[in-house]
Amino acid sequence: MINFSVLEVKGRITSKWCDLKMIAELIMVGTELLLGEIVDTNSNYLAEELAAIGVDLFYVTKVGDNQQRIARLIQNAFTRADIVITSGGLGPTSDDLTKEAAAEALGRDLVLCPKALKSIEARFQRMHAAMSQNNKRQAYLPEGSQALHNPKGTAPGVLVETQDGKALIMLPGVPVELKAIMRDSVIPYIANKAAGANGIIFSQILRFYGLGESRLEELIKDLLVTQSNPTIAPYAGSGEVRVRITAKADTQETAESLIAPVEKELLGRIGEYFYGYGEAGMETVVGNLLINKGQTIAVAESCTGGLISNLLTNVPGSSDYYMQGAVTYSNLAKETVLGVDPRLIEDYGAVSEQTAKAMALGVRQWAGTDIGLGITGIAGPGGGTSAKPVGLVYFSLSSSEKEIVDKRVFSGDRLQIKERAALAALDLVRRHLLSLGN
Repeated sequence: MINFSVLEVKGRITSKWCDLKMIAELIMVGTELLLGEIVDTNSNYLAEELAAIGVDLFYVTKVGDNQQRIARLIQNAFTRADIVITSGGLGPTSDDLTKEAAAEALGRDLVLCPKALKSIEARFQRMHAAMSQNNKRQAYLPEGSQALHNPKGTAPGVLVETQDGKALIMLPGVPVELKAIMRDSVIPYIANKAAGANGIIFSQILRFYGLGESRLEELIKDLLVTQSNPTIAPYAGSGEVRVRITAKADTQETAESLIAPVEKELLGRIGEYFYGYGEAGMETVVGNLLINKGQTIAVAESCTGGLISNLLTNVPGSSDYYMQGAVTYSNLAKETVLGVDPRLIEDYGAVSEQTAKAMALGVRQWAGTDIGLGITGIAGPGGGTSAKPVGLVYFSLSSSEKEIVDKRVFSGDRLQIKERAALAALDLVRRHLLSLGN
């Protein structure tokens, strides 16, 4: 099973590139995608990763679990693309038909891959679970294929090269599995495939919080219009935006020298919103700052329901700075756990500046931490009024040095409001930590 390595430092992705640009095509497999039961996030991720390594993408297709239709799409894709990537249909059940369709499209038989079978068996042993005969199906690959190691699941990815030098890459539909195989095997494979030319593609990713994609475009529109090499590509996230600067050059040093003035110009215009590089999200940046500043934190959450604590503890090493948290959803919980005065809630309401401040102070005193963070709001879809609409959120940070309160009104559905509120709360902590100095 192949498992390549790839270089990525501080969000900087380096890969070989060739003068004849590669073209890729995506085929997203699954009847559930056509029925709207699952949102296709894999194609967005794959498109970004392919763009970062200089691969053009012209077509993305969704197809149901039908062997003949999948096979025809693969054949059509090879008439216009060098690399065809599929997502989904690699599971152990009878409706997982991507490999069968690939074998049909390429005129090959499915054969047992001993290495893939050994890897699947080993995973079940690690889980102390019995492996069914169905799972053995996952080790049958089109003749001449290579299995791509899946560190997150049982279904191996599959790489098949055609006689004319093209490649079919089959990935699982589970996003965490797809991303792991893409990162560990596919991106390095494509980079190595293009290694016949002298040159590299080098990317730098900058992350910004506090301005939307449309506002960002207004501020850098002239740079987007005149770009050539490097190129600038904005990407919107959930409450944040990323900008990828990509340069082509003979050496990494030359590519870095091309990127540097563009990065400087961007930070000169929108540096107040900048918070980090690469794949390190806000929770990672905040975690690193907490360690560097020698600070500890405790969190009291109402409307976010524990999401902030979940984000903070997703970061390895968070036990060094995250002490404890409380989801005080009801008024009674705010009073009994955090010591919020019931008269304060009665006078101002559970969603108020006063209650947020009391929550932050209460959780800091309860946990004995340097920082206490309190958040309360209305996530919706009901519960709002003209005075306190859905999306209204109050944040408060309590420390021995200061007390900070912020108020925001977020748009979106319930989950979006919770996610945006959690990100804003973490940004409040980030800004406080930066203000402490060295």
